[in-house]
Amino acid sequence: MKVLIALFVVVFVDVVASQCSCNNMKWAKCDGDPCQCTLQFSPTTKQELDCTKLIPKCYLMKAEMYRIRNKLTTRSIGGKPVETAFVDNDGIYYPECENDGRFKAIQCNGTDVCWCVNSAGVRRSDKGDKNIKCEPVETYWVRLELKHKDVAVPLDATKLRTGIENALLERYKLDKKFVTEIQYDKDGRVIVVDVKKPKKERITDLSLMTYYMEKDIKVKPLFQDEKPFEVSVEGSKVSMENILVYYVDEVAPTFTMQGLTGGIIAVIVVVSLIVIAGLLVVFFLARRQRAQHSEAQVSSHLFQYGPNCVGTSSIESKLLYSNTFPSVLAGQRDGDHVLKLLIRSLMYPSLRLGCAPC
Repeated sequence: MKVLIALFVVVFVDVVASQCSCNNMKWAKCDGDPCQCTLQFSPTTKQELDCTKLIPKCYLMKAEMYRIRNKLTTRSIGGKPVETAFVDNDGIYYPECENDGRFKAIQCNGTDVCWCVNSAGVRRSDKGDKNIKCEPVETYWVRLELKHKDVAVPLDATKLRTGIENALLERYKLDKKFVTEIQYDKDGRVIVVDVKKPKKERITDLSLMTYYMEKDIKVKPLFQDEKPFEVSVEGSKVSMENILVYYVDEVAPTFTMQGLTGGIIAVIVVVSLIVIAGLLVVFFLARRQRAQHSEAQVSSHLFQYGPNCVGTSSIESKLLYSNTFPSVLAGQRDGDHVLKLLIRSLMYPSLRLGCAPC
């Protein structure tokens, strides 16, 4: 009888434990009565969760960084909708969170290098030191570029839109009113989904959907059941093989040259070198023309004044001229410095030839 009672207690505890779980976060630890679930951020820090909602992205990133550092299981058409849109090129870091799970405006990843982020936790400025000034900026528009796997029959665009709206609502609790436009390229198997909320609206956090969705498609689902993200179209399940997310903030990001890609910087450098080379060619050609002009002036001056110096006979002047002219030409060949000295001697002939021009 005691054995049966013990077995019943074990089964009862097991049933209670199975009911105490967090369906929206498989890494959560749940226990107690009433059931309470927490997410581990460090060996001594846990965050209580509301498992009736999607877990804030900032909490998810902190938990993922903790698991990475401790070698726990984690596995880690379109284009820009507007010019100010940008993607997350930095990947995961250990973020600082507000009490409600939102990202703090400045992030440093536990170092002295800091940057500004938007409400989705994506860097929107160049990196600086801890004195960098950051203000909270809301992401009000995200563009999802999805590529679905091969299907036997081409998808109907209208029914695909309905399927995507239903999937976003059922899986990520995203109201259909936020899905403003869906484009479909059946040849490229690309689906572009624009999700937008009114500016200055602070209730809906679009980063919840994007982070869960990226994990669903690129890595493994964060949900307890680990079911993949699929879109139902005319009774068929359509799976995705890739996703790219663009973020549009209420205020444009402040990236400068430091944020440019290597390819863009290389193009700028090459163009700059071409411009500099062109200016150098123009400079040396102009210099050469000036030198030739100066040589012609020297020759004319000697021919004009060489034979007519005061205090010299005609023969002496011709002799002086014949001895000086080759030196002038040699000076031109030897460089501008010598040429300047000879021109100065012609302007003041008494210093060079012992006579003055008539």
